[in-house]
Amino acid sequence: MGRRPPLILWRLLDGRRGHLTQILGLTQALADRCVIQIHDIPTPGRLAGLAAWAGGYFPVGRDQPDPHLILAAGHSTHLPAMAARRARGGRIVVLMKPSLPLAWFDLCLIPEHDAPLQRPNVIATRGVLTTVRPSDRHDPDTGLILLGGPSRHYDWRTEEIIEQVHQIVSRQPGVHFRIGDSPRTPADTRLALAGVEKAEFIPWEQTEPGEIQQMMAGAGQVWVSEDSVSMLYESLGSGAPTGLLQVPRQRENRVTRGIDHLIAEGTVTPYAQWRTDPQLPPPPAMDEAGRCAEEILRRWPAES
Repeated sequence: MGRRPPLILWRLLDGRRGHLTQILGLTQALADRCVIQIHDIPTPGRLAGLAAWAGGYFPVGRDQPDPHLILAAGHSTHLPAMAARRARGGRIVVLMKPSLPLAWFDLCLIPEHDAPLQRPNVIATRGVLTTVRPSDRHDPDTGLILLGGPSRHYDWRTEEIIEQVHQIVSRQPGVHFRIGDSPRTPADTRLALAGVEKAEFIPWEQTEPGEIQQMMAGAGQVWVSEDSVSMLYESLGSGAPTGLLQVPRQRENRVTRGIDHLIAEGTVTPYAQWRTDPQLPPPPAMDEAGRCAEEILRRWPAES
């Protein structure tokens, strides 16, 4: 028997780092299971995408082989993905809840907190897909604390956050903690983090892409501020016992309901609970990118 031909992926990119991370996560999971060939396609604007769809052409992909799968993350990629499929074939996999009708796409990978409808072409995922994979090398003597900042869903109180960080570090003198921030972290919080004793502060601008995820894979415990949903799911995906730092909520919404669900099922441990019972149980095994990749290949085998 000859070697199976590769699964040809067109990845429509909109330039947003979070969307790229989702696509990379699914791409890596597919590559773990079959031979793939990747072609990154710059996304034309929505109007250009609409015109291409209406005309049945897709000039930005003219020099690429016909795709088996068209991966799209970000609303601006949806019309171009439909234009690409109409012009060149393939199946569209969108990695979010689309603003267009679900029936227009071959498969929609939608986080549970977005309350996706039950449809044959919908897979509800636990959070967004990430590049993090389960690890078996978590060192109980190391810890990682990851902070975000104010957002449209959350307020931010530096004194309360720093008090939580101090308590976590001081109550575990045998654990070496690293603390990471993000572009959203306020300046006064960053200044206070640099002064936390017996912990190593690592500013986000001094880290390389993927470095924090590598730290997750080796950490015996990870604490994430509640506003940082993507980092929270990355921590869970690594298999690290995960705690949740409390941040004031602006309102109850789909994001906070998703967090509450994780707390209710014991997947994450909120700080207030840890204060009275200082344990962080490991989360259940979670490899959402791998699960989605297997379902894609079950539906559309790589050799077809």
